Amino acid sequence: MVAQQRVPAGIRFKEAGKIYYFDAGGFNLAVGNFVVVDTSHGQEVGRVVIAPDQVVASEIKETLKPILRLAEPEDLERAKELKKRAEEQLAVGRRYAEEQGLNIRVVSCDYSLDAAALTYYFTAEDRMDFRSLARSLSTELDVKVQMLQIGDRDRAKIVDGIGRCGERLCCSSWLTSFPTVSIKQAKEQDLPLNPSKLSGACGRLLCCLTYEYDQYREIKGGLPKVGARISTPTGKARVLKINVPKETITLAMDGEPESVVMPLIDFRLMYGTAIRPEELTQKFEKELMEKDVAEAAGAGASAPPRPAQGRPGDGQARPDGDSRSAPSMGGGPPPAGSRAAQKSGQAPPVGGQAAPGGGQATPGGGQAQQPADPNRPRRRRRRRGGRGRRRGGGGSPQS
Repeated sequence: MVAQQRVPAGIRFKEAGKIYYFDAGGFNLAVGNFVVVDTSHGQEVGRVVIAPDQVVASEIKETLKPILRLAEPEDLERAKELKKRAEEQLAVGRRYAEEQGLNIRVVSCDYSLDAAALTYYFTAEDRMDFRSLARSLSTELDVKVQMLQIGDRDRAKIVDGIGRCGERLCCSSWLTSFPTVSIKQAKEQDLPLNPSKLSGACGRLLCCLTYEYDQYREIKGGLPKVGARISTPTGKARVLKINVPKETITLAMDGEPESVVMPLIDFRLMYGTAIRPEELTQKFEKELMEKDVAEAAGAGASAPPRPAQGRPGDGQARPDGDSRSAPSMGGGPPPAGSRAAQKSGQAPPVGGQAAPGGGQATPGGGQAQQPADPNRPRRRRRRRGGRGRRRGGGGSPQS
């Protein structure tokens, strides 16, 4: 046998109350229809707020009770009469609670549609033993009495009232569930941390603190905090104020007598990613300076660069670090203005090799080359990476 397919419909029993789902069965329901259903408090009249064709049946996992029938005009009239009758019984419940010395606050009470059950809602700081109170009320009113403890937010929702904004309470007019509110949300919105200014009619933090919290986080997420010092392309500054509703930021530039107020969009376009905390800038500059000092110290401690080796027949490389090679023994004169020309003051040799021991003329007929410096380091020792020893003799360095 094939099970009958469920047809969920959303039913609400009170204004801005929670939505409960029931199986519509074969009823053709539309939004706004009143129906009679069976609940844990007895039969009640509810209003359809979600039609069956607006619900995906596979998303409803819980077991659904069936809708008994469409509400008749007599059912609606009887519900109104029972509501007035419940208001009269509310005073009776408060009186009995006071007589028994129970530290509770009876908020409201409701009759079931058949008037067989009466439910009282109360608040208390701690869990209370209300069984004696329920028995006394049941005997006095000749009806089955149920006692339900609720929270402070539920109490404000039932009692209703006007908020500090001058409008009706959100929880009583349209808010179906209570959001989670924390003091962090008040800090993010730069609100004064005064309990009397952040509490609602229920005595808890205002639910409206959550309405603009995401916008504040989004706008202030990429901005420096108030009081922070930042480095900008135009100099250093301190953040004085961030006005999120107006989307402006106030800066106090160093050396300027007046503060600067600019829109956040211009602030981001003008400075972009160049805006950063001053501490971060100092950290980067310190790291770069330490790196430069370390590189300079390493360059000073290392061996001097190896001289360039000339082609066969050319002169020796200069030990003073000059990248140019010495003039060839058989080549032309050194370049004008070179150190060799300034040092010798003579024309270079025309041809032949220089005498290995001194400055005599070569067989080729050229003038004698200036004797080599006896303090010049040996080239072969330098090529191995060590420093050449300086000799005190007068001989020329080995080639």
